[in-house]
Amino acid sequence: MSQKTLLVELLTEELPPKALPRLGESFGASIAAGLAAAGLAPAQVAVRCFASPRRLAASIAEVLPEGAERRVTEKLMPVSVALDGDGNPTPALRKKMAAKGIPEDAVSGFERRVDGKAEALFHTRRVPGERLAAVLAGIVQEAVKALPIPKVMRWGDGDATFVRPVHRLVMLHGDRVVEGRVLDLDAGCTTCGHRFMSRGAIDIATADAYEPTLRAEGKVVAHFGDRRQMIDALLQAEAARQQASLGEYGDLLDEVTALVEHPSVYVGEFEEEFLSVPQECLILTMRANQKYFPLFDGDGRLLNRFLIVSNMQLADPANIVLGNQRVVRPRLADARFFFQQDLKQRLESRLPRLQSVVYHNRLGSQYERVGRLERLAGIVASHLKADAAMARRAARLAKADLVCEMVGEFPELQGLMGRYYARHDGEADEVADAVAEHYLPRFAGDALPDGNVARATALADKLDALVGFFGIGQVPTGDKDPFGLRRAALGVLRILIESPLPLEVDALIAEAAGGFGDGVLDQPGFEQQLFDFVLERLRNQLREGGHPATAIDAVLAQRPTRVDLVPARLAAVLAFQQLPEAESLAAANKRIVNILKKSGEEVGEPDLALFQEDAEKALFRRMSELAPLARSYYDNRDYAESLKILAGLRDDVDRFFTDVMVNVEEPLTRRNRLALLSQLAALMNRVADLSRLS
Repeated sequence: MSQKTLLVELLTEELPPKALPRLGESFGASIAAGLAAAGLAPAQVAVRCFASPRRLAASIAEVLPEGAERRVTEKLMPVSVALDGDGNPTPALRKKMAAKGIPEDAVSGFERRVDGKAEALFHTRRVPGERLAAVLAGIVQEAVKALPIPKVMRWGDGDATFVRPVHRLVMLHGDRVVEGRVLDLDAGCTTCGHRFMSRGAIDIATADAYEPTLRAEGKVVAHFGDRRQMIDALLQAEAARQQASLGEYGDLLDEVTALVEHPSVYVGEFEEEFLSVPQECLILTMRANQKYFPLFDGDGRLLNRFLIVSNMQLADPANIVLGNQRVVRPRLADARFFFQQDLKQRLESRLPRLQSVVYHNRLGSQYERVGRLERLAGIVASHLKADAAMARRAARLAKADLVCEMVGEFPELQGLMGRYYARHDGEADEVADAVAEHYLPRFAGDALPDGNVARATALADKLDALVGFFGIGQVPTGDKDPFGLRRAALGVLRILIESPLPLEVDALIAEAAGGFGDGVLDQPGFEQQLFDFVLERLRNQLREGGHPATAIDAVLAQRPTRVDLVPARLAAVLAFQQLPEAESLAAANKRIVNILKKSGEEVGEPDLALFQEDAEKALFRRMSELAPLARSYYDNRDYAESLKILAGLRDDVDRFFTDVMVNVEEPLTRRNRLALLSQLAALMNRVADLSRLS
């Protein structure tokens, strides 16, 4: 039987734009998987997924009208139940065979094999392949159920439910309609194109003709990726004609692609007087509210022009442009009004209003939090030899813009507006910048705060949140992290490591905890739990960076509090692993750790006078020679060279374990040898726990 392309399309009302690409991919993948499971398509069949504002569709190549005959093996029952003592079928087996339509003379062909702990009878039969016409509707229905849709709706008089009303169903195999019913709709070969530019209802001649027919007659670019690429090219071309750039616009491009079926790009403009408003406000209102693409000059300054992605292609788009300009003007006027109103009041004068803004019912108001941030930022800045007064001032003002008109309208601008208002109030540039940057980094790959005043303020903000919520038992569980504590911990790690800053995490946690009142943080041991949480985030971050798990484990097993030194320690361990001595020393370290753990004895310094064997004397002398140099490199943070020096102990360590019995009966000798091993372990494992490499 010949393989042909299968087309399935659901024609709907406008679908949720942000979910559209995901819906399209899920719909196509589910149908392809269902066909493969039914034996009607290859397991790795080519699927082309379509998703536009008013349709989900999938084109699957190499689909058979009927699958091949299959052999199906099923378990009947245990042999002890199925056959009597003479090997004849029991009544229970005969009843089972009758129910399944198995002829009595088939008993001799049953297979006997062990299933679990008992021997059982199995019957293999041939069954005809699935017919596409019989199973396709069910496969499509299951694909609809599997769509990642949080909420469905019902429409009309039927019982069908979907994210939006569905008006037509197309199921076409080659040039033949596959009959079936899905969502109360009978399958056909007729679809609709663009709401206004299509010639009307469109008959699809063959599944392969779907995309070109829809594009030519329906004025619809059905494939999401093709439509996105088309819009991007139109935007870039128009921006070049305007001698302008588009800035960062990837997220908006995805959203706009989900809003149009036949894109065209036009240029709009607004009055230059609006450019007196901070450009972030104008950019946000154009992108978020109107889905426009702002234009920028060569220095990144906003121009009074923007690009409109329209769903209509017109010879004269004047009405579209004028209509969009009329719509955006009130939005920009609102932004200007909010900004001008905010400038009438100093940022610091807004602080009392934070008393009515609840941060958390157990952690107090935002005003109380500001007091904690002010204290902690000053402490951190002092540790960094930065201007503690500026850090305290920045922390005092950091949350004041939360009660500004502009941030009330556009919460995304918190911090940024604080910087504008702080500068307007005459605050120092370092203070204003720290107000804006104390939220950084907000996500993976985001910029870091610049300068130690801003870093101190940012660390205070994140540490206060981490300590506060861990201290009251509000710890992330599974994939639930309502307070963004994983993000806060990663932010702390990035600031400490990438800046880098010579601060100890456990000390920072303790300093942050000191800012809360008595009895607020009531979870015993939360400081240790939080430190473990931060180290686990670091472990995940290093793994995502492609570092070997064993090397990461060796470094983090030491529970380093100075995380800024972890990259150097990790690099040293990776370099050590390349040495020929590494494997032997790692194994010896593991052996030493086990010996010391099992002994459980308190040991002091090894005594040279108590050594008896040449091997232990040689190891002690060699350690005494290399230890000062290794420690010097360690103290100067040249961890790789420190480990390289210690690699010189391998021959003496190997000889010690060959010639010396550690756990002898005589207690002084035994404790002296344990003391030697304890000193060796301390020396070898300062950079990392090398036993973890074995």
